[in-house]
Amino acid sequence: MDNELAVQVIRSKRRKKTVQAKLDGNTLVVYMPAGLSETEESELIHKMKTKVENKQTRKALNDDDYLEKRANEFNRRYFNGQLKIASIKYVTNQNTRRGSCTPARGSIRISHELAEMPRWVLDYVIMHEITHLEHPNHSRKFWNKVNEYKYTERARGFLICKEIEKNDISEDEGQ
Repeated sequence: MDNELAVQVIRSKRRKKTVQAKLDGNTLVVYMPAGLSETEESELIHKMKTKVENKQTRKALNDDDYLEKRANEFNRRYFNGQLKIASIKYVTNQNTRRGSCTPARGSIRISHELAEMPRWVLDYVIMHEITHLEHPNHSRKFWNKVNEYKYTERARGFLICKEIEKNDISEDEGQ
């Protein structure tokens, strides 16, 4: 998110446990119990700020209908329009997976981190996840279908490199 949120804290002696936040323009107003330690306040503010920022990120990304357009296009091209895609949305709570699919509901979730990657990589993940609607596993039939997308091998290599890069950075930070 580009705009840094300002934070206004309102402490209440009547509040015992609950914390609430609302967005007022570009200011996050956080209501919390009085008497919390600075550490507790800081952690709660960070948690509420992250929650609001993630919601704004999801809304902004999902306002663009690219995921839906591509999923429908791939459905027509590779599956003769037979798949039932109930929803395909960006989410901000997938940190270890690029995407996930619930075949029984026809719902697909794509990590918001993919929005910053090349479109052919995002398209590969879309293809991978919609293929789970037909093959809810990673069987040979599943991979044969996914490999019909011409950039599958390249995209998988790209994602492997990104994962190695991410692990290298986190190892460097730990030293």
